[in-house]
Amino acid sequence: MPVISRFLGIAISILYDDHDPPHFHATYGGQRISVHIRDGAVNGHFPRRAQAHVLEWLELNRDALLEDWDLAREGEPLKPIPPLE
Repeated sequence: MPVISRFLGIAISILYDDHDPPHFHATYGGQRISVHIRDGAVNGHFPRRAQAHVLEWLELNRDALLEDWDLAREGEPLKPIPPLE
């Protein structure tokens, strides 16, 4: 699973050959969620604060995430996305 960003103990990845709608996966402390890029809908469970950080990061990087989603669908290398600071 290609990691495109890491921050505050959270790893963000997009899978090649994944299903629509465009989404990414986040892991934290052994827990995993998937987040829809366009609307921020979350599947899975994270601690509240960690999930808030992921959603803040999404808002700052939505365009880059959609670009990486398209690259993954084409089998191209993904671009790293800056962490939440």
